Amino acid sequence: MTGPRHRRAGMIRSHTATGGDAIPSRGSLDDATLLVADTGAPTAGLPAQAHRVMDLCLPGVLSVSEVAHHLQLPGAVVKVIVSRLIDSGHLTARAPYAPPAGQHDENFLRQVLDALQKL
Repeated sequence: MTGPRHRRAGMIRSHTATGGDAIPSRGSLDDATLLVADTGAPTAGLPAQAHRVMDLCLPGVLSVSEVAHHLQLPGAVVKVIVSRLIDSGHLTARAPYAPPAGQHDENFLRQVLDALQKL
């Protein structure tokens, strides 16, 4: 389906999903932010999209981008929903895990550089 009617329906859906908010209350969220649900937080009374986010996150940890994919909503919309859930204590946001850099073998790196220069 194309045309103005289809575009308008998408805008209404995003507007409805966020309850009219356009900016998340948490500026630190990005697509890789990991979300952990509080298993003891009551979900009764949550808006439909927030309830869906909780259902997705309760079995384990998901990133903001994974939640957006499952909900088929833009990341910006999901960040607004997720921000509210973090503010209410339903979710915890964590930075993605990045292992610390290890020591590099200087001799090996020189060999790689030499090989690249020969190409």
